[in-house]
Amino acid sequence: MTGNIKINEPPPRPQIGPPGKSLKYNVKHTILVMSGKGGVGKSTFSTNLAVTLASQGLKVGLLDADISGPDDAKILGIENEKIYGDENGKILPVETKYGVNVISMAMTLPTFDTPVIWRGSIRHKALQQFLEDVKWDGRDLLVIDLPPGTGDEPLSICQMIPNADGIIIVITPQDVALLDAKKAINFARKVNIPILGIVENMSGFICPHCGYETDIFKKGGAEKIAQEYNIPYLGNIPLMPEIVEDSDAGIPAVSKNEKLMEFFKKVSENLLKNLKND
Repeated sequence: MTGNIKINEPPPRPQIGPPGKSLKYNVKHTILVMSGKGGVGKSTFSTNLAVTLASQGLKVGLLDADISGPDDAKILGIENEKIYGDENGKILPVETKYGVNVISMAMTLPTFDTPVIWRGSIRHKALQQFLEDVKWDGRDLLVIDLPPGTGDEPLSICQMIPNADGIIIVITPQDVALLDAKKAINFARKVNIPILGIVENMSGFICPHCGYETDIFKKGGAEKIAQEYNIPYLGNIPLMPEIVEDSDAGIPAVSKNEKLMEFFKKVSENLLKNLKND
């Protein structure tokens, strides 16, 4: 079932835990979203999670930390926007109509197809600026969409925010993806950042015509890993053609699709419960 969701109507504001040590950047809570490999839909998940949290009355920031492949701006329909500074030299994040303030490397590039050919030290500096020089003032939550894997950018962010509230790990159910997810779990443990939970994305294909669900990539792998590693299982997100179509059109799918919003609300509710218990 689909239908327009009135994102901008003020809903009851959810209660989250007391401000964490992320106040270094004047943000109450910082959440990192990562995956062990590419192709699991992490950016699509991050943007739709941010919009879902904002729809519940929270002030949300979204930092696209993927320097080489910044896709969040496209999914939110702001790929043509550029970033500017205020009178105090602070970088202003781009505001979206979904209540999410965004910073992305995409907003600094001269053209869409300009490659970012930088070594690690320059990438580290760019991420440092996105954190320290951006006016994130008053955000309840800052969602940081990390690039896939356990390389330079994830490590840099974790070193810059050692007291982040935690990491969400996004995986798909097939065995190959689960192997890489275990690496992400062990990465989080090595950098001493809590794991807020694991999410199974592309978990069952729901036919838009008949509603029948087919487990294209298997199902339930994330829940098994959560039990094996004793970490929270936040929920699953199905594979739906509308997600692809809307993302390509620059629309976060949860803003249109009520059924999909239900899945994301379940994930966000479990996430906020974990923040309360921190």
